[in-house]
Amino acid sequence: MKHDPLPAIGDRVATTDRRALRCVTAVTIVSAAAWLLSAPLSAAIVVGLIAGFFVWIAGKPTRESTALIPAPVIDLPPDNSQELMDAVDDVLLIIDRQRITRANIAARKLFGIEKIEGDYRLALRHPVAAELIASERETDRPIEIAGIGDPDRRWAMSVRRLEGRARLVTLRDRTDSWIAERMRVDFVANASHELRTPLSTILGFVETLSDAAAADDPAIRQRFLAIMMGEAKRMQQLVDDLISLSRIEADRFAVPQTRLALSPVIEEVAGVIRAGLRDDADRLALDLSPAPPIQGDRVQIAQMLHNLIGNAIKYARPGTAIQVSLGMQNDRVVLKVADEGEGIPPEHLPRLTERFYRVDPGRSRAVGGTGLGLAIVKHIAERHRATLEIVSRLGVGTVVTVSFPAALDALSS
Repeated sequence: MKHDPLPAIGDRVATTDRRALRCVTAVTIVSAAAWLLSAPLSAAIVVGLIAGFFVWIAGKPTRESTALIPAPVIDLPPDNSQELMDAVDDVLLIIDRQRITRANIAARKLFGIEKIEGDYRLALRHPVAAELIASERETDRPIEIAGIGDPDRRWAMSVRRLEGRARLVTLRDRTDSWIAERMRVDFVANASHELRTPLSTILGFVETLSDAAAADDPAIRQRFLAIMMGEAKRMQQLVDDLISLSRIEADRFAVPQTRLALSPVIEEVAGVIRAGLRDDADRLALDLSPAPPIQGDRVQIAQMLHNLIGNAIKYARPGTAIQVSLGMQNDRVVLKVADEGEGIPPEHLPRLTERFYRVDPGRSRAVGGTGLGLAIVKHIAERHRATLEIVSRLGVGTVVTVSFPAALDALSS
């Protein structure tokens, strides 16, 4: 606590009251004494008043005597505005006369320390941002800008006026929202295209069959009907995949609670696929080691296996083996599907699980793919809290690994 050298107000009032009491007492005593000594009453009062005046003058406090009890002064807290700025996740800059006077941690990470210690134009190298700050006006609503820090990042920028000519510049990262919106737009466009192509084919053949000459030729009619059936099934598969993806995404936060052994599910799916392969049924080889159960949805796990094994068969070289293995690794249940195919170029691997993404669109449509298989696999893995890894080597083949956590009580039993 610091102290004010001046006296407290209450102390000065108390001192004045004591002086007045002494003065009145002196007037009374001196006046009474003079009257008892046979002085006239008026003269006794005058003498008493004179004595009281001298007592008042004598009792006046000096500067030293006024500082009896110092008045306390409360310390103000230190300036913690920098700590408050650093606690904000958005990028914050305080700019005063074209210079950055303060920046939070997010701003230092984005621009670098060397660029925020001087002219703001060294950091905000963006024409819209520079023009907005130079105009010294506030923004009614955040302005969308791109290219700060990274060409693909999107920001919502706002400017607020502070004391004097200082400005508070806020940059909120909207990249994730922008990517989600772009994915939504791309999804609608791709889904429309995937449905429109077979629909156009069907309508074209229906129109052709409406011609009497084509309808009377059994060979032409049979060939056109077969093509129409194939396109209709493709549309049906696409719609089924879209519905499955929607349901899986709706349940992505609900972890399955049913204990599920993977070996029986793998054997069941392999049996269905082998029945469809007929002469090439021996291509599909299983290597199932003992593994604890997982917490899983049987229908979704079967769908995952159909997609993974189906992709391996479609893109592997004819006659090569498709290996499906199950085992344990670091207390996790590991499922692998490997093929011997042409492989996937490295630049395509990060995008394989995007909806409708195809490495070779022409070949994918030729083998009957909808472009949603791996997207469904990714969402099923996420719902089961599993990790998905795709490793591919050109000319060698591709290995897809799904690593599941074992059921909660499986490892302890």
